[in-house]
Amino acid sequence: MLIFRKSRPFDSIGVTKNGHLMTKIKQGGGEVDTIFSRSNMEIILDYISDGVQIVDNRGRVVYYNKVAAQLDDINKEDALGKHILEVYPSLSKETSTLLRAVHTGTSTLNIQQTFLNYKGKNITTINSSFPIGSKDAKNKIIGAVEISRNITNVKELSEMVVELQEKLLLKNSNVKYKKVRDSARYTFFDIIGESREMQKVKGLAMKAAQTSSALLIYGETGTGKELFVHAIHQASSRRDKPLIAQNCAALPATLLETILFGTVKGSFTGSDDRAGLFELAHGGALFLDEINSMAVELQVKLLRVLQDGFIRRVGDNTTRQVDVRIIAASNMDPMTAIENKQLRRDLYYRLNAVSLRIPELKERLEDIPLLTSHFIDKFNKRFNKEVDSVSPEVMELFQNYDWPGNVRELEHVIEGAMNIMDGNDINKDWIPIHISKHVHEPPFYDSDYRLYPLKESLDKLEKELIVRALKEWNGNISHAADSLEVPRQTLQYKIKKYGLRNK
Repeated sequence: MLIFRKSRPFDSIGVTKNGHLMTKIKQGGGEVDTIFSRSNMEIILDYISDGVQIVDNRGRVVYYNKVAAQLDDINKEDALGKHILEVYPSLSKETSTLLRAVHTGTSTLNIQQTFLNYKGKNITTINSSFPIGSKDAKNKIIGAVEISRNITNVKELSEMVVELQEKLLLKNSNVKYKKVRDSARYTFFDIIGESREMQKVKGLAMKAAQTSSALLIYGETGTGKELFVHAIHQASSRRDKPLIAQNCAALPATLLETILFGTVKGSFTGSDDRAGLFELAHGGALFLDEINSMAVELQVKLLRVLQDGFIRRVGDNTTRQVDVRIIAASNMDPMTAIENKQLRRDLYYRLNAVSLRIPELKERLEDIPLLTSHFIDKFNKRFNKEVDSVSPEVMELFQNYDWPGNVRELEHVIEGAMNIMDGNDINKDWIPIHISKHVHEPPFYDSDYRLYPLKESLDKLEKELIVRALKEWNGNISHAADSLEVPRQTLQYKIKKYGLRNK
């Protein structure tokens, strides 16, 4: 029986001498063998989303699934039976992860590899390779299997962005940067809102602009986190230096690491000497959006930069000092991200030197008329229209809607209406159906708008406020108590009183 060697020697999945796939399943204290035919195995492998490639112990290609052939732009019939280095002439015995698995019997996980296939096409993949052994031949390695994910287009686009940023930043030989125009596009005047919540967060943001400490901004998607980042940078002493943004959820971990820290030639197959975003942002700020989506192992490297200000390019032995202010953003409460193992606690403490929570739109309903007027003016100029306002009925709908997409959703609603409307006022006919059907009934009335007794009405209001606070803070009683300005013990008593504990 042949077996795929995984995290421990000779795991319980393999191929029999007849070419069948065999697995061992633990059941009732024993093991049950399950066998699939070779044809069934190939059908299964052809329908998975990753590329699968198998070579024998001499490095000859014996199997490609459909995705692998498409991924590498290879005709299966041309490649089968050929040595792996014939199919990928830019690789060598040392750089091919498949040959490494065959010759050393060790696995490699999530390795970035750039190579030329036999057609001369440049391919970049994330590979995991495993040796295949045989118990019948005293654990002899008889081949290797590789699972690949194509990131060629993502890598090319990311490097193009870095190169364009480097050209815009006018880097000189000492890795210092001249004045950069429009590194931040927005100021505090561009942040619309006169509610108490917005005035408070803008005041804190203005104070944060006067420091160079790390900054953490969090809030729901669409609340305007990036506007605050731009405004803070524009009001800081670093305003003439670059502000570079990178979304941490947009790239695989290995590619994100090379984009952030840079690479040296030879660090991996196909790599070149290239500066990363930390070096490009020298003297300015680096905005890391959706920090809670960054791989935990990469968060460790970011923590080191925050601690000592030194970075090391991927594959390099030397360190480089950078002067960069880190501004991170999260689309969830940081404590929830920590509990979900999405954010390291020690990194949170480093980033949390200054923190800002951007309120949701439903928490500042009094800003909706201002925002509505602002977006109407914006799209009047873009569409060459003369829309005056929204109807009173529409404004009432806006005030009663929860706005899960926040300010961005409101902007899209106004834009959509102004694309299709007639007349000078936006009425209910031009509003999306899910909003026009969304009506909140007053909490103090029944469906016939009959008044409840005063004590019952107050209890209903108190219960509703507690539910909203707990929902806002994802069930965290301490944070909910702080937002309601009541002692934690009091809130716990109220939760028990209204039977909210299980809910």
